[in-house]
Amino acid sequence: MKNLKDKKILLIICGGISAYKSLETIRILKKNSCEIRTILTKNAKEFVTPLSVASLSQGKVYDDLFNIENESEMDHIALSRWADIILVAPATANTISKLAKGSSEDLASTVVLASNKPIFLVPAMNVRMWEHSSTQENMRILKNFSYKIIGPEIGEMACGEYGEGKMSEPIDIVNSLESYLSMIGKNRKLKALVTAGPTNEYLDPVRFITNKSSGKQGYEIAKSLLRNGFQTTLISGPTNLKIGEEIKVVKVETAEQMFKETQKNLPVDVAVFSAAVADFKIYQKSEIKIKKEDKLELKLEKNVDILKYVSNHNSMRPKLVIGFAAETNDLENNAIKKLKDKNCDMIIANDVSNQKIGFNSDLNEVTIFYKDNKKEKLLTKEKSLISEQIVERINNQLN
Repeated sequence: MKNLKDKKILLIICGGISAYKSLETIRILKKNSCEIRTILTKNAKEFVTPLSVASLSQGKVYDDLFNIENESEMDHIALSRWADIILVAPATANTISKLAKGSSEDLASTVVLASNKPIFLVPAMNVRMWEHSSTQENMRILKNFSYKIIGPEIGEMACGEYGEGKMSEPIDIVNSLESYLSMIGKNRKLKALVTAGPTNEYLDPVRFITNKSSGKQGYEIAKSLLRNGFQTTLISGPTNLKIGEEIKVVKVETAEQMFKETQKNLPVDVAVFSAAVADFKIYQKSEIKIKKEDKLELKLEKNVDILKYVSNHNSMRPKLVIGFAAETNDLENNAIKKLKDKNCDMIIANDVSNQKIGFNSDLNEVTIFYKDNKKEKLLTKEKSLISEQIVERINNQLN
């Protein structure tokens, strides 16, 4: 497990019968040369002792948010920044609920809320607690916040019941961390390009042709690519959206500008074309404002096809070229035709006739069409979650 070597792991142990497994998790992490610091919640100390945790981890054990000694040595913000990964194992139903609500009532929840690092949750609880609608809703929220989930497993529990909710075994937890770090390590060598938002094609200095694209899906894909280690560039049409400083953002307005900036930022390993580029532009733009008349005839010409240009570029074609297809009818046939005509590896199609998803919505539902004739549907969920699923498939294609 070479990717774990010298990694700083902040382990948060919550109060559940599965807390005893955290000791074995610490042992395996230490065997793989990890540096470990630990937070015990109040209830966790009913199951494991600070002494046993400190002996195995050979690191500091924190437990109380308002402990003067702890705060003078390293405050909760610094503790969250110190870690490469935060691992919450076991993550009880109570802790999951607090994190979903953004609570910061103790050191564990405060550190997690203040963190800018990958956070892994390892749920462990009774099967009925796990299946409860409130727990499932909390898990949906946390996934939407980009928390990474390990387990739970199906099996016999300490209470004697059988079902899903059993904490993953320590070796499986550590293997999951190793796999994640391995993927991130590979992706750090890779470049990704994302286009997002609409384009504006001007009739005159004040009027333009555009569409309803908000850019939300493209922005979320760019953020997901960054979280997965890619060096990410976002070329964005006009939007009111904000994005982190770690992503290189190039603002454009017209299709021609987007095309030129795309050319400038090649070559890349992955290109995701989610922008809703106007298919046509005005043949001859008026240099002055067009006055109101009873009738106005517009002469249009085709815009440059950015997706087709990149996917057919002999010397700089990315390893993966992914296009989007916003359709109002005959989604499958239109998407497959676009996949072939544009020489893409994947087409992500959605039905924009449904006003509750797609354009200007936080929700989306898409079908992914692959060049090997496979397809899969991602059911309605937040665009941030759709993006995580898309990037997961990008990772699978690359690795």
